[in-house]
Amino acid sequence: MCGVTTEVCVNTTVREAKRPRLSLRRAGPMAASYFPEFHEMGLKMIKAQGGIFGWVSDSAAVLQAMTPETSNT
Repeated sequence: MCGVTTEVCVNTTVREAKRPRLSLRRAGPMAASYFPEFHEMGLKMIKAQGGIFGWVSDSAAVLQAMTPETSNT
């Protein structure tokens, strides 16, 4: 999930997508805000109460999770 403003665009989309019980993941650097404190609070709201709306990660961890492991055998 990414967007222009964490506290508006991203949070609204995350909350609406949660209604049909989709599993949401949100990478931290993929959104921002005009006010840094709003961005931080927006991230806290997503991952509050044990990740009720989703979890927050950085883009490097998301890319690593999406990359298949290769074996040398």
